[in-house]
Parts: sequence; C-alpha cells; structure tokens
Amino acid sequence: MKIVGLMSGTSYDGVDVVAAEFEAEGDTLWLRPLGHRGLDYDEGLRAEITVLLPPAATTVEAVCRLDNRLGEVFADAAAVGLELAGGRADVVVSPGQTVFHWVADGVALGTLQLGAVARVAARVGVPVLGDLRSADIAVGGQGAPLVPAFDALLLDAAAGPRAALNLGGIANLTVVAPGAPVLGYDVGPANALLDAAARRFLHQPCDVDGARAAAGRVHQGLLGALLAEPYYAAAPPKSTGKELFHAGYLDRHLAALGTPVPVDDLLATLTELTARVVAAECDRHGVAEVIAAGGGVRNPTLLRRLAALGEGRWRLRGTDELGVPAQAKEAYAFALLGWLSWHGLPGSIPSVTGATRGAVLGSWTPAGPAYPGSPTAPPRRLRIRL
Repeated sequence: MKIVGLMSGTSYDGVDVVAAEFEAEGDTLWLRPLGHRGLDYDEGLRAEITVLLPPAATTVEAVCRLDNRLGEVFADAAAVGLELAGGRADVVVSPGQTVFHWVADGVALGTLQLGAVARVAARVGVPVLGDLRSADIAVGGQGAPLVPAFDALLLDAAAGPRAALNLGGIANLTVVAPGAPVLGYDVGPANALLDAAARRFLHQPCDVDGARAAAGRVHQGLLGALLAEPYYAAAPPKSTGKELFHAGYLDRHLAALGTPVPVDDLLATLTELTARVVAAECDRHGVAEVIAAGGGVRNPTLLRRLAALGEGRWRLRGTDELGVPAQAKEAYAFALLGWLSWHGLPGSIPSVTGATRGAVLGSWTPAGPAYPGSPTAPPRRLRIRL
C-alpha cells in the first residue's frame, strides 16, 4: 500500500512531504521510503498564520480564508507526494496546520487544524485522511503527541530504555523500556522561542546553524526565570504548543528582567533552555540512547549542547542511522497513522495521551474505507526496507 504523508509542525515554516510503501508480514510492518521533500511556506503565508495564532485576536473570516489557502498548499504538496510515489498512491494523510490546541488545567478540550482537506482530495483523486487529533481528545486524550505510535514500533525496547526525540517548534519525547508502557509527551519549546527571537531581533526565520547562539553567553537570570515555567514540572500525559510558548511569552520574560539582553546572549540562553529541559527528561527516564529528528537537528549548536549534557549517561544520534531521514520522520509517522486508520487500527497510545482507549484516528475525505484486507492484529514492530 502506497501512502503520501504530509506534515506541517508548530514551526509553521513549510510542509514535509513523503511517500512510503507499506507491507505487512505477520506481526512486522515493513516501510519502504520512496522519497521526501520539503516545501517552504512563503513569507506572506507565514505572516497570515502568525497574526491568527493565540494570543492574537482573529475573525471567522480570517480563519476561513487561511483554511482554504492552506488547503491549496497541502494539495500542491500532495501532488508532489504522488510524484515521489511514482505517480500513484492509495491514500494521502494531511493532518493540517495546528492553529490552536485547547488545554485547560492539563486537560485537552479541543484542537483545531486548518487545511481544507476537500481541496487536497479534489486535487489528487484518492481518499485523504485529516483531523487526526480529535478522536483521541474525544476519548479523554491530549490529542498529542501522535508520533509515539511510530517510535514505539521502530525502537527496540528489549535493547534497554531508549528515547526518540523530535525537535520541532516543540520538543517531544517518546520513551520505550522493557516491560513498561510507552511514554510520550511534549517536553517544552525546541525551536518555538528560538525562532520567535530570530524573527524579532534578526529579521530572519531562524538562527541559521545556531551561529549567533554559539557566539553568545547564557544569561543565567533569564534562564532561571524560563526554567521556572510550571509546564516543565507537570506530570505527563501533557501537550503544549505556541498557545503557551510564543513571542509574547518571551516578551514578558524579557520585560521582567528590566535590563536588555544582547541578541546573541538571548539565543544562547534559549538554546540552553531547550537542551536543559530535554536532557533532564532523558535523565529522569534513565535512557541509554536518544535518537533525534526534526528541524532542530539542523542546529549544530543545540546538538552539541545536548550531547554534552548527556555525555557518560546517554548517546545522541539521528534517525538517519535507522533509515528514516531526520527531516521527514514526522511525515513518515503520519503516513503510518494513515495505514493504521485505513485498516481500522488505533493510532493513539493511551499510555501516551492519557485517553481511556486507543482511537482510530482521523476522518476520510471523500469516504471512509471498509477496512479491506485488515490484519487480524496490529503490528508489533516496524522495519525499514532500504
């Protein structure tokens, strides 16, 4: 079965597109990567998303316009995915762009992703799976993270406690260990605050290669204030996003200092924040290995600091070593979720999201499958066919 997976994360800088072929053999699911590509959002679209995100006020008209514009973008991306798949795919997974994740007192009450799935389906002419998070929230889950379903199949828990780390706008962690339920949750900001600072003070989307952060010094006062964020002390299951870690959040902390912080020092401090928060969680779970993916792996300054904090306790490496391109892992994970949903199998993990049961994720456009050829049991492992 060929599936095109799309992913646009909390960094909202573009769409990752992958094509994958899946084949079930007994309790093993084989994934053959067929190619991946990254398509950048233009500056105008990024600006439209920025002005709509919390805590900004917006209108229903603005939401409708953005929903349909994003639908055209995702339709273009899906067409690229079909090319990667050799001109034909069975389904497309288009989870959309998250613009709000409604969490109150640690309970997820709703979520909103934009991306006019009907426009994607009209373009590619195959069933498209969208709105993947709502089903988990409806049965008491956080609706995030969903990638642990991929990590739990790919990582071998028998080898000892291991963690999969995704460094997107938000850093999330999946932990597998022998005889223990899978854990997975949003740790805190990865690129969200770094990119907000880069846009504000450097007038560019990010601190390329972490160069300015590498030139700065950590501001201990600011770091201490940032580390006092209550979210870090909350027990999982938990999820977060730019409804908490946004430019206004950073502005409040800078204003509270009362003295200016040089830009390089600010970026160094935010890099240290991400590294410290991630490393603390890896230490807490006693993992021996951390396998990283996401846009943050392109930041050598952040990776060096993470490796240094883990030295002697856990080893840091990338998913590329397992046959999964680090920049495309989440898109491959959503392709897997599409395979599970097509076969009527749960894609969320209750021990991760806190749901009362595993949920079959998403809604199909134009119509849902009758689960043809469904396996009698879910796969127990995922292997990459190269």
